[in-house]
Amino acid sequence: MPNQKKAFITGITGQDGSYLAEFLLAKDYKVYGMTRRSSTDNLERIEHLRDKIEIVHGDLIDQSSITSILKEIQPDEIYNLAAQSFVKSSWSEPLATGEFTGLGVLRVLEAMRQVCPKAKFYQASSSEMFGSAPAPQSEKTPFHPRSPYAVSKVFGHYITVNYRESYGLFACSGILFNHESPRRGMEFVTRKIANGVAKIKLGLTDELSLGNLDAKRDWGFAGDYVKAMWLMLQQKNPDDYVIGTNESHTVREFAEESFCAAGIKDWQKYVKIDSKFMRPAEVMELRADITKAKNKLNWKPEIKFKELVKMMVEAEITRLSSKGY
Repeated sequence: MPNQKKAFITGITGQDGSYLAEFLLAKDYKVYGMTRRSSTDNLERIEHLRDKIEIVHGDLIDQSSITSILKEIQPDEIYNLAAQSFVKSSWSEPLATGEFTGLGVLRVLEAMRQVCPKAKFYQASSSEMFGSAPAPQSEKTPFHPRSPYAVSKVFGHYITVNYRESYGLFACSGILFNHESPRRGMEFVTRKIANGVAKIKLGLTDELSLGNLDAKRDWGFAGDYVKAMWLMLQQKNPDDYVIGTNESHTVREFAEESFCAAGIKDWQKYVKIDSKFMRPAEVMELRADITKAKNKLNWKPEIKFKELVKMMVEAEITRLSSKGY
């Protein structure tokens, strides 16, 4: 296909990468995904796409590998989704988080500037950058990061702005609020809750250990959010956008709704509070003001909170049941 667009995705094996790859393939893109060489391939989320995408090996901490890949592919669009993305781990691995989540962005931008400056670039920024800033948060809300992960994301965000303004690159950042799905990693609280509830439903356990039940998050469906990423790169001019649902719910609400989806009423008797799941510096409420995305991108989320929770819990019950539990 002579005029087929080419997209390059770092972090293609993650939740967002898998949904984005599906989305772009449906639009007839040639999709390249970067993975790190390792003794164990973590390709579960994209296994069903293996014959449709091209996997290339590179590393966000290896400038030469990224430059070589971009020089060879000459992509039309670059989506930088790779990061050390688990907030809790960023306190125990702050240097690695800074290397991947912060400096990794700079390495991709610098490679792009050198070998494919006409490409369009998307940076996966995060609502965690807002930290303790009052909700709702918009593109004009000052950042107040409360974790090494969030600080690294702020660096990635501002270096994207800097390369856009300094070199005229088409570089955008999507400040995405929490987005979940059945493909979410087990270390994230939403998947942990959905999995724990499914195990309780199937009689595999009788306890779910959680941290701060009062933290509020703006939870949406990852499959909706990858469309917003793509839309940003279809605009005439590059810009940054907040993406979310404009609703916030507590961890307690997510847990209660999960038990409800599984048909369990007395959910409190199964939940145990464990201090080891508390953050050193908590972020109490994140809620997106998506006015700009609605007006400029004509984007809005499709999947509502209760639908999302039900989807995740049912997927866990199905997955565990298929294993004979």
